[in-house]
Amino acid sequence: MELTEVIRRGIVTEKTVAMQEPTASQKRSVEKGWKTEDQLTHKYVFEVALTANKIQIRQAVELMFPDVKVLGVNTMRMPGKARTMRTRRGYRRSEPKPWKKAIVTVRATDIIPQLQP
Repeated sequence: MELTEVIRRGIVTEKTVAMQEPTASQKRSVEKGWKTEDQLTHKYVFEVALTANKIQIRQAVELMFPDVKVLGVNTMRMPGKARTMRTRRGYRRSEPKPWKKAIVTVRATDIIPQLQP
C-alpha cells in the first residue's frame, strides 16, 4: 500500500479539537517543574485505511506534514452502521462499512493547520 493511500481524511469534531490542547495534568506538571514545555503533546484524529498499521500511519503523517514529528500512534477499528432507506419498492438496508481510526500524538509545538478549528 502506498503511503499516500494510508490516510483517508482528518476528523475534526468538538472532542478532537479538545484533544489538540495539552491536558490539565500536563499543564500542572509543567507548573510544578516535573516536565518542560517541549514535553507537552497534541493529539490529532485521522480516518485511515483498514489495512494500515501504526508504522505506515506514522510514516504517512510525517510525509504529508513534514514539520510534524509523530510521538505515538493509537489505532482502533470502528464498527460500521447499517443504514435503512425507505423507497417506493419498500425498505432497503445497506451493509455496514467498518473503518479504522488513528489518534496521532505530536509535540505541542507541532501544529497541523488543516485540522485546526
